[in-house]
Amino acid sequence: MKFIHLIWSNLRRKKLRTGLTLLSILVAFVLFGILSSIKQALAGGISLEGANRLVVRQKVSIINSLPESYKARMERIPGVALAVHQTWFGGIYQDAKTFFMQNPVVPEEFLDMHPEFILSPEQKKAWLETRTGAIVGSKTADRFHWKIGDKIPIQSSIWAQTDGNRVWEFDIVGIYSGRDKNTDTTPLFFRYDYFEEARARAKGEVGWYTIRVKDSSQAADIAKKVDQEFENSPYETKTEPEGAFVQGWAKQVGNIALITASIMGAVFFTILLVTGNTMSQAVRERTGELGVLKAIGFSNTQVLGLVLAESCLVAVLGGVLGLGVAWLIASGGDPTGGMLPQFFFPRRDLLIGLGLSMALGFVTGIFPALSAMRLRVADALRRM
Repeated sequence: MKFIHLIWSNLRRKKLRTGLTLLSILVAFVLFGILSSIKQALAGGISLEGANRLVVRQKVSIINSLPESYKARMERIPGVALAVHQTWFGGIYQDAKTFFMQNPVVPEEFLDMHPEFILSPEQKKAWLETRTGAIVGSKTADRFHWKIGDKIPIQSSIWAQTDGNRVWEFDIVGIYSGRDKNTDTTPLFFRYDYFEEARARAKGEVGWYTIRVKDSSQAADIAKKVDQEFENSPYETKTEPEGAFVQGWAKQVGNIALITASIMGAVFFTILLVTGNTMSQAVRERTGELGVLKAIGFSNTQVLGLVLAESCLVAVLGGVLGLGVAWLIASGGDPTGGMLPQFFFPRRDLLIGLGLSMALGFVTGIFPALSAMRLRVADALRRM
């Protein structure tokens, strides 16, 4: 720390060059933070959900349906505590850009299965008493300025009513909040009995089931039993953890992890070259001064430490600023207005970013620092 003034003075020598290097590192880490947030939003369910809940879907594809009668058969399987179903509604409110999920569910058992959705007793009672009632997450309610008592028209591109009308009207009777930070508070849920009675086709069919297992350590065995129950039937099933089901939806976009890693690899390789070249040039310009430092008593180790500290300071400063900007952007919530409801910068990735900034400083500074350490005093002074 006693040489911090010397290190800072060296960085201020070429203010424009130092500023541009800092800016390039800052932009790289802002991009790292944004991509980490997008990856979290698209595939984060793998690490968010507990193993005590499994999702049962049609074996061929997520978009194929299952019979409603499967519910009773699933609940008779040893180890299954509860089975509830949902169906993708695919509705549009106002226009296609205002996307958010809507699903028909059986209210009481759905809330029992999902305690992370917090709904007041009064609102739950209203939902059970209102056939066209719906509950919506606080994020979507805030987005559209909805309040309890509003009547909301939603047009479905998938489901028509028996009279051919595709515009469904729902009464907002409850606004739920999330128990945890990771809880998605964007979907709208409405009553399955109203949906089943009014839809024109596919009656008696549902999208997928969520089952709760009594012992999470037996989840794998129970999943096999569920799939064996429906083997060789017209509707064979695939049972998987909730996180894998969420990732299945995300993979329709692409391999998120590979896309993110590819982009960040290219960005950091470029920054590595830029910062490394900057540090090498800075050392070459100060060859004579480094010779003077050695002449007045600085050891080779101290010279190496000074150059390496300079490189690390630039990288860490740029990294911290970039990660801070990314954190502020992610703190603003979903920038797409509903497509990425779990958009936030994970603390795990924040720590990884800090580690990357230190690694960047070390890698870009080590070779110029070694070159400075090996300088001979006579050769260095001759270049002054």
